[in-house]
Parts: sequence; structure tokens; C-alpha cells
Amino acid sequence: MGDGQKRFGLGVVGAGMGAKPHALALQSLAGSIDVRGVYRRNRAELDTFCQTYGFPAAESYEALLADPEVEAILLLTTPNAREELVAAAARAGKHVLMEKPVERTLAAAERIVQTCDEAGVTLGIIFQHRFRRASRYLAEAVAEDRYGRLEAVHLVVPWWRPQAGYYDQPGRGTLEQDGGGVLITQAIHSLDLMLSLCGDVNAVTAMAKTTRFHQMETEDFVSAGLEFSNGAVGAVMATTASFPGGPESLTLNFARASATLTAGNLTVRTMDGETITEGEASQGGGGADPMAFPFEWHAAQIADFVDAVRHSRQPLSNGHTALRVHRLIDAMMASAREGKRVVVF
Repeated sequence: MGDGQKRFGLGVVGAGMGAKPHALALQSLAGSIDVRGVYRRNRAELDTFCQTYGFPAAESYEALLADPEVEAILLLTTPNAREELVAAAARAGKHVLMEKPVERTLAAAERIVQTCDEAGVTLGIIFQHRFRRASRYLAEAVAEDRYGRLEAVHLVVPWWRPQAGYYDQPGRGTLEQDGGGVLITQAIHSLDLMLSLCGDVNAVTAMAKTTRFHQMETEDFVSAGLEFSNGAVGAVMATTASFPGGPESLTLNFARASATLTAGNLTVRTMDGETITEGEASQGGGGADPMAFPFEWHAAQIADFVDAVRHSRQPLSNGHTALRVHRLIDAMMASAREGKRVVVF
């Protein structure tokens, strides 16, 4: 931030488990972002959060929206509490950056995106995996067509979530709160990254099940075959029933090279015999602790969102890009239910 530009005013709503990396990211961005207030309905937990990270507590959501210095709202609530909150922010002319997924259902997600479009406010969706250094390197290589035509894709998300302490929490893994299981809550990050690198999927053939590891309403294991719009084919396996949980892995097979992203690390092997590595030593949140990852990716995404608002452009991850992954997940679940190939609309 140069030329004496004033700090970007941000209001935060929600301060649960998923808020920690955001709080650390906002602390690191304090030179350019002014957290005007944090609101959470549970006052005791709000006070603890604000004392921990040094942010002011807001009396209400309405107070944040009424603050003329608040330019945007960072929304970290569960998916079932989003639509009205986004509509209120849009009416107040506040931009919105919020956690994935957009909402529990595709229809609700589409309404949220439309609400922001019609109000002329910027909507960003948190998909921090795009902002890993290795992901950015591969995205640049794809944009430059460095390795030739994409032919095949393989995505594995072998994560673990325990019944006790995770799925036993009220609402966890339910349609009413989360909107689904492993696809919309965990694998959505990797699926979004895959689409950003590989383009849209035309059709899917999928199986979705709940293993005997978990007692839950929704799926904890999905496998699917994918047909991409560019002619490439792919396979996905995503689960939270793979103890002790390992890093997600995305392999792209190009005409002249193969590239594998494993959590935050990239290995490219070209057919000329060259090996390229890029990335960072980090955990990925694949094990029992869902928050076991660095906050730098969140910081990079928040900074991109602020820059997008300031320069009247779409953020790298926005409502419209998020709808692509919602449509893919919908098609995968429809294919599993119907036992047949489903075209992605």
C-alpha cells in the first residue's frame, strides 16, 4: 500500500474454529487493513477471540453495516447463516468476502451471487489453496501453455476426520447446516483448484457412500470419473475416512510433462528429463486437526480481494468461479444418487 492510501476498513462476522487463520492473516495485514469490529452472537466467545487477536468487538451486525468506515464484510459463519447476511451487506453497499461454500445448495449459492451482482458489490469466496506458491506457479505454466495439451487428471483427497470431536459436533455433516459431506466441506478446495487449472467438467460418473467409520447424514467417501470440456479425462477420490489422513494430491498429465501438486508442493517432470520443484514445507489440514495449515495463503487471498475492490476488478476467487465447483459437486451427487452419467450444467 503506497502513496499514503488509508487502510481498508473490514468488519468480521463469525469467530468459530475456521476464524483462526483469518485472524492471523489479518494481524499480518494490519498495515493495510483496519479490522473495525468482529461480531459473533456468543458474547463470551467473541470477547475471548477479540482479546486473543487484539480486535475490537462489535455490538451487532447492524453496527458493522452502519459504520461508514467498513468497506467490506468478512463472513465466516456456517453456510446455513449466509443468505440474509449477504443480502443485508449488499443493501448497505458493503463488499463481501466469505468462507466456502457459497451456501448449502446450488440454488441458494446462485441467489447470493446474483444479489451481489445486482447490488454492484464485489463477492470473494475463500479458496486459499489457489494462493499457495506452488499453485500459482502451476497456474502460470498452464496459462502459458508451457507443457502442451492437458490429457488426464487425477485428484486424491485422503483425509481423516474422527467421529468423536468432529462429526459428533451438532450440525456437522448435516444437510441442514453444511449442505453435504466430504465434497462440499473438505474436497471443495481441491475441486476448485482443479477447475481453476483444468477448465470446466462436462460430465461425471460418480459413487458416494458413508463408510462404517462414521455415523453421519452425508457422504464421507466419493469416487468419480470426469470428462473435461477440453477433452481431458479425470478421476477423483475424496474421503474423510482415511486414517490418519494424508495430503491431497492433484496430478495433471500434459502432452510434454506431468505435474503433481501434493498439498503445497509441486513436482513437474518433463518428457525431456527435467524435474522442477516448487513449494513450501507445510501441513495441509488433512488429519484430525482441520486447522493444521499456515495462514499465509489466507493473507494472500484477503490482499487480492482488497486489491480487487480498490481497482474495480473481480478477485481471483469470486462468486462466479465458486459456482463452477458447486455445479460440479451437484452433478457428482446426482450421478451417485441416480447411478448414471450426469452432464454438468
